[in-house]
Order: sequence, then structure tokens, then C-alpha cells
Amino acid sequence: MKIAVMGTGGVGGWFGAKLALAGEDVTFIARGVHGAAIREKGLKVFSPTGDMLVQPAKAVSDPAAIGPVDVVMFCVKLWDVDTAAEACKPLIGPDTAVICFQNGVDAEDRVAAVLGDRHAVGGVAAIAALIDEPGVIRHTGTMAWLKYGELDGRASPRLEAFDAACGKAGFETSVSPDITADIWRKFAFLAPLAGTTAATRMPIGPILADADTRRLFANLIAETVAVGRARGARLEDGIEDKQIAFAEGLPGEMKASMLGDLERGNRLELEWLTGAVVRLGRELGVPTPVSDTIYAALKLHAEGRV
Repeated sequence: MKIAVMGTGGVGGWFGAKLALAGEDVTFIARGVHGAAIREKGLKVFSPTGDMLVQPAKAVSDPAAIGPVDVVMFCVKLWDVDTAAEACKPLIGPDTAVICFQNGVDAEDRVAAVLGDRHAVGGVAAIAALIDEPGVIRHTGTMAWLKYGELDGRASPRLEAFDAACGKAGFETSVSPDITADIWRKFAFLAPLAGTTAATRMPIGPILADADTRRLFANLIAETVAVGRARGARLEDGIEDKQIAFAEGLPGEMKASMLGDLERGNRLELEWLTGAVVRLGRELGVPTPVSDTIYAALKLHAEGRV
């Protein structure tokens, strides 16, 4: 299967490496020193599930050098979605699936606006991984799975073929009949986690141990779920309690990547996480007072240090 990885960070790097080592035709799109290091030394992945080295690794900075592919694993940061979608145009054939593995809830719509509804596919990625240094991906923990589905819920040969390739590569995957609900289910945990850990500058353990910050986290979850339901996501009853229970099972030192970016002075995905809850809440008439406050508290840090 011919696969292009648009955005060779933690998600694209780890899953792309697994697919490449399983024999799939994978090309990594990576620019700058990261791309140069992959071309010169291969793509290295350090992981508790097993270290990997893809060498030689096919890596380019210009998608036009690849041509049409079967699948684009679309793994860029949320602020890069629109420009990255434009850059994907040379990768698109008649049946190319562009699977969006972003943290937000609007990447699929933004990709569809550029590339067409036919090509935009919903996805959910669960992994804690990042670029450790140019050409090197570091995976923490053992969680690593993908879920994907056509936005209209239909079964499709192209996703069945991709699912078979992922199964051959040896990681957990599934084709979802309701990927929109899955995307919102993840978002209703991740956006509150990002907002709470970034606003308090603390990991999840202390947040859950304190009654006030635990309530803050729970209120953010409740608001996000309410917005998702108002937008049509079929989220099950009791999901709010399930999200808290899931958080309690995480290592106490777990923190969202947005807090890590805040600590490093990097740009934040705030506009597409807490900001999206606020924006959609206003559009749909759903009150989001706690999200409004968290958004305002973090907004002046959103562009990183200048």
C-alpha cells in the first residue's frame, strides 16, 4: 500500500515507522533538520514497545515528489491543517483517503474544504510520542492505537485495505461505524485535560486529588460533552463519569501536550481545543462559562514566547 505521512511527529513517526517496517510503501513528509536527519540516518523510534529504525527511510519535503497515494496519514498540528491540506493536492488520486489524526473536531471539515468531501476521512490516534531530536521519535508508555472511519459511516474497501496493513504492522486498530462520535469522545477528554493542566501548570494526579481542581476538570468535560451533543455527536449517557474514571487510571504525572508546549514557550493549540469549545458553544447557544475562563486565562500565551 502506498502511504504518505504528512507530519512526521510523534503520531506520524511511530505509526509510519511500524507500517514501513511491515513492508508498506511509506514516504515521510518532513522539512528542515528533521527531514534531513531522516534522509541521512533513517527514522529512529525509541519505545517501551520496542525500538525501531527505518533505514533507509523515504523522506521528502515536497509532496509533489511522491505523486498520488492510497492513504495520507494527516498528522500535522491543528494550526497547519489548511496549508498542509493544500500541500497534499499532488498526493490525491481518485480514491485517496486523507485520514485526519488531529486532536480537534474540525480538521475533517477543513480538509474537505480544500481536497473535497470524497477524500476527507475521520481518525483518532492514541499515543504519547514526540520528536525527541531531529530524526528521532520518543514514545512514552505503551498506549498506541488508531481508529478511523468514513464520515458518513459507510464501509469502504480503502479503509478495509488500510486496516489490513495496520494489522500486519502489529498495532491495535479498528474501523469505526461512527467516527464522529469517536472524535468527540476523545475531544471531550483531551480538551478539558489540556485546559486544566495548562491553566494549573500541574499534571492530572494533583488535579484529581484536590476537590476544587477536580471540579474544574469535571465542569470542562460537562461543557464539552454538551457542545458535542448540540452539534450532533452521539455521545452516550454517563460519558462524563467515564472520562473522570479514565483520568483516574492514568499515571499521576500525566499532562497534556499543551502544558508541555506552554512550559517550553511554544505555540499552543488553544484555539482548536478550549477555544473550539467556546466558539462552538456560542454558535450553538450552549453556555460554556468555565471554558470561557480557561480560554481567557491562556489566550495571551497562545502564540508562545516572542
